[in-house]
Amino acid sequence: MSQVPFSPPWFVRKDLDGFFGLMIDNLIQLILIVTLCRELIHLPDSYIFGRILPGAAISILVGNIFYAWQARQLARATGREDVTALPYGINTVSLFAFVFFIMLPIVQETRDPVWAWKIGLVACFLNGVIEILCAFIAESVRRVTPRAALLSALAGIAIAFISMDFTFKIFAQPLVAMVPMAIIFVAYFSHQKFPLGLPGGMVAIAVGTLLGWLLGTITEKPWNSTYGLAIPVFTGGPLWEALSHPGFLNYFSVILPMGIFNVIGSLQNIESAEAAGDRYRTFPSLMANGIGSVVAAFFGSVFPTTIYIGHPGWKRLGARSGYSALNGLFISFLCLTGTIQSVLGLIPLEAGIGILLYIGIIIVAQAFQETPREHAPAVALGIVPALAAWGLLMETGVRAAGKSLFEIGLAPFVQNLAIHGMIALERGFIFTSMIFAAIGVALIERQFITAAAWSLVAAFLSAIGIIHAYNLTPAGVVSRFGLLAAPEFLVSYLLLALLFLAAAAYAKKR
Repeated sequence: MSQVPFSPPWFVRKDLDGFFGLMIDNLIQLILIVTLCRELIHLPDSYIFGRILPGAAISILVGNIFYAWQARQLARATGREDVTALPYGINTVSLFAFVFFIMLPIVQETRDPVWAWKIGLVACFLNGVIEILCAFIAESVRRVTPRAALLSALAGIAIAFISMDFTFKIFAQPLVAMVPMAIIFVAYFSHQKFPLGLPGGMVAIAVGTLLGWLLGTITEKPWNSTYGLAIPVFTGGPLWEALSHPGFLNYFSVILPMGIFNVIGSLQNIESAEAAGDRYRTFPSLMANGIGSVVAAFFGSVFPTTIYIGHPGWKRLGARSGYSALNGLFISFLCLTGTIQSVLGLIPLEAGIGILLYIGIIIVAQAFQETPREHAPAVALGIVPALAAWGLLMETGVRAAGKSLFEIGLAPFVQNLAIHGMIALERGFIFTSMIFAAIGVALIERQFITAAAWSLVAAFLSAIGIIHAYNLTPAGVVSRFGLLAAPEFLVSYLLLALLFLAAAAYAKKR
């Protein structure tokens, strides 16, 4: 008798638990997108709700359906019912990086939020292309670059631009935000279960929303929102317009490392899934991730997607493949019907930012936890450039006072602050962070030749202006590209390379 092929169920009851957790995570990203694009980028609602969110919906739907299908295929191949799909959604780190380091500087320079959106399309598109290309060489990239170098750069962004920023927002509205923050900590630090098995994130948002309404911090009425089908629009024209303009090259020092981070992060999450018992093939998983970001850019979203951390957690909850498909369908419904506007009117931002503070903390903690203990000094060293980048946000405060650094000049700051060094360290800080941490790891391991090689990489990037080179203009601090853009740093890094080579020769002699 022929054997009947195993067919796992599309949905199990525990998929609801996974759905609520993943849906809340994705919902927070949508709230952030709307809030940041409105308040910082000043992008018209027609672009936010008519371009970005529909594009994000398409990418999230395509990715979640693929990973649900992939989980079912693995279940069929192994004859197991306990296979859990890889979690997937908008990349939180890229979201902040693209807003703060690409779109916001463009708006400050040009006062044109639509142009910032177009350059954002390029960033999202190239991020996806990098992921697709790296799918062929991902394992080699991971072997060459120390984990501490990758994670410390992420940790720097997390502590400076996620944790600190949202901590300030929490303490600006303590009556609404502190209790939800504490609920998140109880749920995820203490691993305390809530009544009826409710997800901690869901409880935190519910309590924060209730406090927001009781204390009168919510002014927008969700029932007054307008609804309507937001059909995704092909945005290849604006994308090509921005790609044809050399201005996007000013932000390649953000785009390239963020694409590499996304690839490495996805690789780590695939490995995490394998450790939990679900062995997914690397190539199709990364390829689908990259295609999702390219699709997002083609339909108006400026935010790439990624495989999320947390697969073992969803697996412990009992979620299978249905939670992923449900998430894609629900998030798409919110974005494509205008219902997201009611959600934004119902839920105050303070109700959910405790989750984001937690995410930032976890990213920083993992940079130390998931690297060898002896590499901790290298991780700490890699965080420093991001702190310099955060410190340069004082330029925003100067602009709020109706001035600019160009008008004031750098001289008033020199006595109390080495501002030239701060700006130099801020330019291309993501690359600098990786290089510092990589050099630190090499020195800790007494691999002096490797440290010299990383120094030569820094010398090359300094020579062409990717790192350290800047000009102070009426529009603010901008990168200076060209041959010998930062000669003093070129020479400095060459001297470091010679020093490390001398150390290698001395060590070999002894």
